[in-house]
Amino acid sequence: MNILDIIDKKEKNEKLTKKELQYVIDNYLNGTIKDYQMSAFLTEIDLLGLSDEETIDLTDIMLHSGKILNLGFDNIADKHSTGGVGDKTTIVLAPLVASLGVKIAKMSGRGLGHTGGTIDKLEAIKGFQTSMSLDKFKNQVNQIGIALVGSMGNLVPADKKIYALRDVTGTVDSVPLIASSIMSKKLASGASNIVIDLKVGSGALVNDLTDAKKLAHLMVKIGQKNNKKTACVLTNMDEPLGYAVGNSLEVIEAINTLKGNGPKDLTNLVIKLASLMTSASLNIAEKEAEEKVKENLYNGKAYQKMLEWVKAQGGDINSIQIADNKKIITSDKEGYINKIDALEIGKLARKLGAGRLNKDDQIDLTVGIVLKHKVGDYVEKDEPLAEIYYNSKQITNQELLSCYNITKEKPKTPKLIIDIIK
Repeated sequence: MNILDIIDKKEKNEKLTKKELQYVIDNYLNGTIKDYQMSAFLTEIDLLGLSDEETIDLTDIMLHSGKILNLGFDNIADKHSTGGVGDKTTIVLAPLVASLGVKIAKMSGRGLGHTGGTIDKLEAIKGFQTSMSLDKFKNQVNQIGIALVGSMGNLVPADKKIYALRDVTGTVDSVPLIASSIMSKKLASGASNIVIDLKVGSGALVNDLTDAKKLAHLMVKIGQKNNKKTACVLTNMDEPLGYAVGNSLEVIEAINTLKGNGPKDLTNLVIKLASLMTSASLNIAEKEAEEKVKENLYNGKAYQKMLEWVKAQGGDINSIQIADNKKIITSDKEGYINKIDALEIGKLARKLGAGRLNKDDQIDLTVGIVLKHKVGDYVEKDEPLAEIYYNSKQITNQELLSCYNITKEKPKTPKLIIDIIK
């Protein structure tokens, strides 16, 4: 068995055995298979795909390439987002679900490109520790029901190495590679109930609905194959989620949402995801779970849980800083907002310093964009469209205006939750 024969077999679109996939992963990890050979293998998968069985096998191999966490708790809930613009959902969702007695033991990532990362956002809270020992992690989950850190231990090293290569070989959007990457990490983290927020649209990793549904069904199948309750929620990412884009600004918006004053789209998404997680974890009907979720969102218990969580990880909730410089950009015409390009808004936030192009780039946690309207709103000429918070880097009015399409015709209100697959 050798990598050239396996690549040749894949080129002929023949099914790979689990032994062949195991050979590829093991020998790439130990350095026998070189980056250029693995790149060719990943490209063939990107072009020709994998069967469901092959993807399930690949996920299992990647899962067992490192440690699998056993936190010693039953009914641990976890949520994963495929990434988007303004996506601060986890910061609202985690304490809300934890306030209902569901244990949240979560590992999150940093942002890359135009999408933001939860760990970067939490670091906007002064003192917040995004890493801790496994023992401390377990103790915190046991004591207050929630802990959230960056990657921990030697979990899924195969994914770490392969993802770095996918990022530079144009194979990031391959459905089987996305599925195996996400699910191997979720399964390794020890969760028993998994909810995936699969973003679809211009600002998302997946912008084709057919591909998104295929990916959703595949991830649910992998989860169920591993005896995990798994649900996948397809959500709209054609416009930013909420109003704030940028680390500190998004944390502030998340806090306001936990106080019951959040944007409608963010609030509705959080309620749906929290209801699914709570229903699965407490083994109750989704309607009953939704009632409990709404009650704790609006009675202050979710916000109190966030305060407890932030304090436990060394953070000061009153320390969040935003850039001193603010510029208001106004509309150059009147009409209905037909489109706000999430991808371009994300790129502009990154240009201000809120995101990174390379993993080692330093980001400015204080900068970003706060939108004043959503798709479907009517605006007058010279009415504010957005507030720009900046330091040394700036964007022009025209750059922001080019993200909008304003017309005389009122558009249909975009559907936030496209589908739920479970």
